[in-house]
Amino acid sequence: MRDIALATFLLGSLPFILWRPVLGVFLWVWVSVMSPHRLTYGFAYDFPFAQLIAIATLIGLVVSRQPKRLPVTPVTATLFALLVWMSVTTLFAIDTAESLPVWEKVMKVQLMIFVTAALLHSRQHVQILIWIIAASVAFYAVKGGLFTLRVGGEQRVWGPWGSYIEDNNSLALATVMMIPLLRYLHLQATHRWIRHGLLAAMLLSGLSALGSQSRGALLAIAAMLAFMWLKSRAKVGTGIALLVLFSVGVAFMPDKWDTRMRSIENYEEDTSAQGRFNAWMNAFHLAQDRPLGGGFAIYTPEVFARYAPDPTDVHSAHSIYFQVLGEHGFVGLLLFLLLWLLVWRDASWIDRRARTQEGWQWASDLARMVQVALVGYGVGGAFLNLAYYDVPYNLIVALVVTRILVERQIQSAAEAAPTTSAADGVRPDPPISGVNSLKAPRS
Repeated sequence: MRDIALATFLLGSLPFILWRPVLGVFLWVWVSVMSPHRLTYGFAYDFPFAQLIAIATLIGLVVSRQPKRLPVTPVTATLFALLVWMSVTTLFAIDTAESLPVWEKVMKVQLMIFVTAALLHSRQHVQILIWIIAASVAFYAVKGGLFTLRVGGEQRVWGPWGSYIEDNNSLALATVMMIPLLRYLHLQATHRWIRHGLLAAMLLSGLSALGSQSRGALLAIAAMLAFMWLKSRAKVGTGIALLVLFSVGVAFMPDKWDTRMRSIENYEEDTSAQGRFNAWMNAFHLAQDRPLGGGFAIYTPEVFARYAPDPTDVHSAHSIYFQVLGEHGFVGLLLFLLLWLLVWRDASWIDRRARTQEGWQWASDLARMVQVALVGYGVGGAFLNLAYYDVPYNLIVALVVTRILVERQIQSAAEAAPTTSAADGVRPDPPISGVNSLKAPRS
């Protein structure tokens, strides 16, 4: 029954996507992030829904009259340069045949990221995108929180099979990133019961992240909560609430959870930690030897025998930074870090400027909460292979579109100010520094 219902809904939406391709963007994000087909048990489990939606969206992008324009900004230009470099490193990979399938998967995701950036052009679009991302991850996080309560934290929380977040560590990081997005939606909600529901989802999500028994997630939670407090409007109340909730959550977990978390202090004796160090050194030595990196398929006994301190301990990179370094060399890592630096700069710009515009507090809230989410990604990602996870890149789109909207608002306010002042016989205030250099992109 689930298969039929899901297939009917998604396949029935294809004609509407041709008419309004932005619907295809939202459905694609939902399918790729939540993987609802993995909740079925029949033909829909492996059915290529995302591929069909992507094809319909691309056709709609061409034939539809909806506004469409790809924003060319430092962020999108850097992301494009990174993808070009990944294509070069794949061409010269250690094993090109094995690297190509991963390259194809990454490029398909990134193609839709650019399509999303081209089709989203309003606050409503940004809001829907954030709702879809947050709700998709929250579905598993809330289930995980309830499961943790039921079993007393004795068992780990896992994600949907066959997705980016199927293992406990990846789901935990996705959950940590999603909590600030729920907080953003909580700040925007006006209906009391929606606010209560979002608050409950945040609490259960935090419990789910702890219940994953992921040590990297614990570090990410701590960093995320500290930065959320820093970015909060009411620091005293927020700080007390976060400290109490975190303490209660940790106190709820069983002794074996505490023992596992404390193993961080004795990483020299932990085989998992030593395996990570071995994989990191493998990536570092490989990048030193091969400026183009090794491509996507470098986690093999042959590669570890040549570059790893312990050639018998073969692991994936277990770090977004060493993952990019080993696969795409120092140039790839530089572009990767530059991308997130520019994204952070955009978020800071939005936060500063939107607060000066009446009615644009939502943009400031979004920028701050995305920064909180990226702190969780940056810290937790240091221990996980999620360099190509699509949620952070969707957040890039949300910020790119939001910055364009704020720029338009600032320019409109600057152009309207002299006219209004002249009519009232009042001397206009001096323009905000840099406003004259902002150009509103056409829809």
